[in-house]
Amino acid sequence: MIANTIVATDAGVEAYLAAIEDPKRRADCDAIVKLMRAVTKKPPVMWGSSIVGFDSYHYRYDSGREGDWCVTGFSSRKGDISVYLVAAGPKQESLLAKLGRYRIGKSCLYLRSLADVDVKVLRELVEDSVAEVKRRHG
Repeated sequence: MIANTIVATDAGVEAYLAAIEDPKRRADCDAIVKLMRAVTKKPPVMWGSSIVGFDSYHYRYDSGREGDWCVTGFSSRKGDISVYLVAAGPKQESLLAKLGRYRIGKSCLYLRSLADVDVKVLRELVEDSVAEVKRRHG
């Protein structure tokens, strides 16, 4: 079985956030920590060297591959903040229509800045995703 390369670590979230050079980006990431902590009721944990994750779940694919992953999280990347919405919840499409400026991948929401989006809608997206992960994986 192939092992996950990104796992929860003991690295400090505070040090990761403090190392973000752009003060506006750092403030956005601090706000996302508060939002995700409020939604999950869990403290942030570093996953690998650059993902701030909240809570965790165990998954198993039909192929036999299995592992652990954060229920939700984010990472400050070069151009964007990647918000990990692990599961498409039932309200995701309607919420995305109200979010603001973003790009989306399979399980990532890419934001330039929190100023570009409605933070209340972002919170609802995170809540919807967390609820769907819990429904699927217990």
